[in-house]
Amino acid sequence: MKNYTLGNRIRNLREEKSISQLELAKILNIGNTTLSQYESDKRVPSDTVKKKIAEYFGISLDYLMGLTDTKEPKINIPQEYSDKYKVTKKDIEQHNEVIKHAQAFMMDDEVGEEDKEKLVTVINKLYWDAKAKNKEKFGRKKKK
Repeated sequence: MKNYTLGNRIRNLREEKSISQLELAKILNIGNTTLSQYESDKRVPSDTVKKKIAEYFGISLDYLMGLTDTKEPKINIPQEYSDKYKVTKKDIEQHNEVIKHAQAFMMDDEVGEEDKEKLVTVINKLYWDAKAKNKEKFGRKKKK
């Protein structure tokens, strides 16, 4: 596992997305100076800000905190789907995009954390149900 600090990870994610500190600070609803202090490890973001960062970049909190080098959040694929169908890389990429877009709508603090988790759970289930129906309808090969 690479030895990156929290600040390094935030800066690298921002640079990969080609956005300025000012743009990211506005998105996170924090000051530019505050973000600069996060990136230089002079200050540690609150748990709420860490979660906003992870949601915005579509990464796991474990990655942000340096506990893993895997950026993608753990995906909850229903057992009945994975037993019946092969889960492709494309399926996972599409799933991550759907979840990322859904989370972007919930970035403000008007929606409680518990409600956000429930919504993501429902969206996850709907996504995999729709995938299964499409594979049935369009005759995709079943898992062998």
